[in-house]
Amino acid sequence: MSVSKIKSIVIVALLLINVFFLTVIVVDTIADARSERLVIENACAILRLGGIAVEPDSIRSIDALRTMRAVRDHEAEETIARAVLGAVVMTDLGVIFRYENPDNGVADFYSAGDFEIQINEGVATNAWGTLRSVQRILSDMKLDTSEIVLSGEPGSEVVTAVAAYRGASIFNCAIEFVFSGVNLETVKGRYVTGIEAAEDGAVISSPSAALFDFLAAVRRGEAESTRIYSVESGYQFHHAGGSLGESLIMPAWLITADTGRYIIDSATGDIEPQ
Repeated sequence: MSVSKIKSIVIVALLLINVFFLTVIVVDTIADARSERLVIENACAILRLGGIAVEPDSIRSIDALRTMRAVRDHEAEETIARAVLGAVVMTDLGVIFRYENPDNGVADFYSAGDFEIQINEGVATNAWGTLRSVQRILSDMKLDTSEIVLSGEPGSEVVTAVAAYRGASIFNCAIEFVFSGVNLETVKGRYVTGIEAAEDGAVISSPSAALFDFLAAVRRGEAESTRIYSVESGYQFHHAGGSLGESLIMPAWLITADTGRYIIDSATGDIEPQ
């Protein structure tokens, strides 16, 4: 047998082996998905027995979320301030860093990531429409968001943008854009930047664990509900304290129910209203 034929046989054999292993991986993946679906369906059935209606399709889960560390970033603060006020001058007031443009307004940033920008009348308007104006500002701020919601009445509108990290919401971090007429008056909320992996960080719990934590909270009287509309995995923000602004974003679940929205700590199962 010629060398070329032997090489061809070896190549075909290797291809068949690769196809075999790929088939095994696909089958295992499908089996794992079916098993996970069955666990969720059983958890939903248990909650229904406990008087809380919930559908498996209402659960949205992002795998591999883990605790991350965040630090104060003065360059990010200035970028956020300039997106609204234009060129600014920074003043170090200790815990507070102030960014000011005498013609346009002033922005105060705190160590925990909280900030407030007061804008002079007529400086910022919703000339492109309220939502479009906010989207342009958020793009200039270079902040990730997962949800943008418009509320209020014409003439007194508020746009709330929920912060995110790599597509996962940070449930207790949001920025509000407050309009009066066509003028943007105030931007306030909390941002998270300088995110990096934390040592020994907790990972997100399973959807069924989140459901059982919620059921336990209802039985303890910490929440009331007869129906869950959605369950979403993401993060919650914890300030570590100190002037350096060190913080954590930790895996959490957001449950939207008929009585409100609840954040569940993935590691402890503790629950609090949003």
